[in-house]
Amino acid sequence: MGYYLLYGFCRLLALIPLCVLFGISDLILYPLIYYVIGYRKKVVRRNISASFPEKTAKELRTIERGFYHQFCDYMVESLKMLHFSEKQMKKHTVFKGVDKVLEHYKKGGAGFMFLGHYANWEWFSSLAMHILPLRFSIGYRPLKNKAVDQLFIDLRSHFKGVMISKNDILRDVIKCQKEGVPFLAASLADQTPSKNNIHYYTTFLNQDTPVLTGTERMAKKINAAVFYLDVIKIKRGYYEGRLELITDRPNDFAEFEITEQYMRKMEQTILRNPALYLWTHKRWKHSRDQINIDA
Repeated sequence: MGYYLLYGFCRLLALIPLCVLFGISDLILYPLIYYVIGYRKKVVRRNISASFPEKTAKELRTIERGFYHQFCDYMVESLKMLHFSEKQMKKHTVFKGVDKVLEHYKKGGAGFMFLGHYANWEWFSSLAMHILPLRFSIGYRPLKNKAVDQLFIDLRSHFKGVMISKNDILRDVIKCQKEGVPFLAASLADQTPSKNNIHYYTTFLNQDTPVLTGTERMAKKINAAVFYLDVIKIKRGYYEGRLELITDRPNDFAEFEITEQYMRKMEQTILRNPALYLWTHKRWKHSRDQINIDA
């Protein structure tokens, strides 16, 4: 019942024109979330200041306020997916480099794609429409609230994407390979690993950072190509995703080298426009001193 009430309410909001939703984002959501609630403001402030120690207090606050504006836009844009047609979605989110994925598919290969919590990552689930007949699967962490979790599954699968829990990704990939189903599996790999799942640290945004390595391990296990989705915000409500091939020979790379290349690419994307990154994550909660690994 909770899910149906939430879905019905969001579906009604999705009927509102996007330009009006942006007005709601500016005049209601932003003041409420930034000034009144102060949603995770301490976490955001700490993350940004630690990532850009060379910036002045004024520059840091500019990034901070820009992030909250983008975060509010992300919310209304994501709701709008429930009412967007395929034609509208293709107008607002375009992709370059799709030919590289399709070319690999024609050679009989499967692939993985790294991306991050940048700009509006929900809209990039629409890549599924552009790479048919490949199966586009999207790994995700299930949310504790079942109603909200189901809503996000509906959003991300609205344009033919297939949602797979992070615990089931490898099983799903192997099944696709055995059944001869061509696929591209996407991973939001900039999240923090659980303490028991940390195998590698790197320097990311000037900080010692634990990194998820599962995508690299899966790619090597089945010898699949690895891509990165670079993201550019063209203007408000319009984004461009650029698919870049990292490698189609993953086993030629040393351990963690593919993961390292992803982190460097993700860092360059963020540095281009830091306000578009999701700074509310407790990204650096596990220091290297707490974990007994050498990397």
